[in-house]
Amino acid sequence: MVLRRTLTSLAGLSVVAGLLAAPAMTSASALETPPATAAYAKKVIGHSVEGRPINAWHLGETGRPKVVLIAGMHGNEPAPTAILRTLRDGKSVHGIDLWVVPAYNPDGLAKGTRRNAHGVDLNRNYPYHWAPLTGSYYSGPKAASEPETRAMMRFLDDVEPDWILSFHQPLNGVDIDVERPKFAKRVARILGLPTTSLDCGGVCHGTMTGWFNHHQSGFALTVEYGARPSRRLMTRTAPGQVLDIFGAWRGTNQFDVVG
Repeated sequence: MVLRRTLTSLAGLSVVAGLLAAPAMTSASALETPPATAAYAKKVIGHSVEGRPINAWHLGETGRPKVVLIAGMHGNEPAPTAILRTLRDGKSVHGIDLWVVPAYNPDGLAKGTRRNAHGVDLNRNYPYHWAPLTGSYYSGPKAASEPETRAMMRFLDDVEPDWILSFHQPLNGVDIDVERPKFAKRVARILGLPTTSLDCGGVCHGTMTGWFNHHQSGFALTVEYGARPSRRLMTRTAPGQVLDIFGAWRGTNQFDVVG
């Protein structure tokens, strides 16, 4: 272990009244290689079809509202992974108990494809309103058939987060046709995204957010950025905005433990 003192001021604290009683393609290997100075705890939550680790990084403070951020569910939607990597690799996070999963579908990210190495859309593979879909939304031979799906289900059952944000592209909006529209509208306002209804033209079959919201007491929300968000937005603006949603901030004058 190495002890590192960071001397920065607290900044960016937002009060979340009434809600928190709670760019370019990046290689999959780069997504999972933080700098040596980063302060974090890593958990391998499972492995992909091709054996790549699916890593979750634990940031923030225990005893606070639990938040999970997920990106890279579809390998052709890489831009939001930069938001999570920036949070992982930057100053200490305070005010929330935070987990980030920047590369949920590492095989798809390595190939730049929507689906995993079995050709399954992971966001149609969950055991809630699952249906046998084909084409780009191929949902697999059965619900939870994929190792990535099972890994995420185990992880979320273990963590039991209060809030999940699942980042995607390219529809450019935040779904407010949800059980907690007030929170969804807050997310859209702070992230500077339009509100929308992501209803899949009817029922969204086998989605992660649908499964979680049916299965646990926390709340999962889909956030869609546009097709080509700028690198500046993903690495310099959006990370702070995401923390603002939950009244959290970065920076500490305490000792960080780095291992």
